[in-house]
Amino acid sequence: MPIHFNDLDVVSKVAGCSSALIVPCQMCPAVTVAVREGKPFLRLFRSFLKSAPFEQYIRELQSQLKEKGIATEVFKSNLPLHWFMCMWTAGRRKKLQQMIKQHEAIIVLGCESATETVRGLVKSTDCKIIEGMEVGGIMNAQLKLSQPGNVSFENCKVVPISPPREETRDGKSC
Repeated sequence: MPIHFNDLDVVSKVAGCSSALIVPCQMCPAVTVAVREGKPFLRLFRSFLKSAPFEQYIRELQSQLKEKGIATEVFKSNLPLHWFMCMWTAGRRKKLQQMIKQHEAIIVLGCESATETVRGLVKSTDCKIIEGMEVGGIMNAQLKLSQPGNVSFENCKVVPISPPREETRDGKSC
């Protein structure tokens, strides 16, 4: 199941920058937003392969940043094979690297692995990397398909991610 996220305060972290590139993972954060809002994750016949609640979430973030004088652009990933940021191809990463050069800050909407994907591309620039979400656990849910082509999640529970097990002095786990 997807990772569940909690929002972080992005606006204050971008203060002082004039431009930001929003780089969203299209799966786990999108599911989190759809579940939180009680809306379908996908509506296949209305907005094919786009999560309307997540698209709205991103537009609202852009609006908040615009109010602070920060220009934004979104790195789009419309193909399903690009939805999981942690598994992007070299070509996809190269395209992102080119866009990074045009911005002062990068806002990552995804997990630590997504942030690591971006961090690996920012090494040659002075871009500030900002995590827009933090992992809150793993979502345990039931997939629901309904007419006309809606994909939703129901009976959702957030399962905490267990901390690493402590080891005793003899190296055995407790």
